Amino acid sequence: MKPTYGVPAIFSFFIPGLGQLIKGQILKAFLIWALGGVIGFLLAWTLIVPFLIWAWNVYDAYNAPA
Repeated sequence: MKPTYGVPAIFSFFIPGLGQLIKGQILKAFLIWALGGVIGFLLAWTLIVPFLIWAWNVYDAYNAPA
């Protein structure tokens, strides 16, 4: 049974990358954790870049095909 579009987006809302992992996009989930974490950490002082990474993550979990 495949999850609906909203379920991965909700999971990614709380834990970035989890929605992609649920959809079976393991490499994309790993890249979100690794690159998103590093970039978010290094650019946390901007507050905009980490928010954009998080927002893209939720959008991608909702719209990317499974």
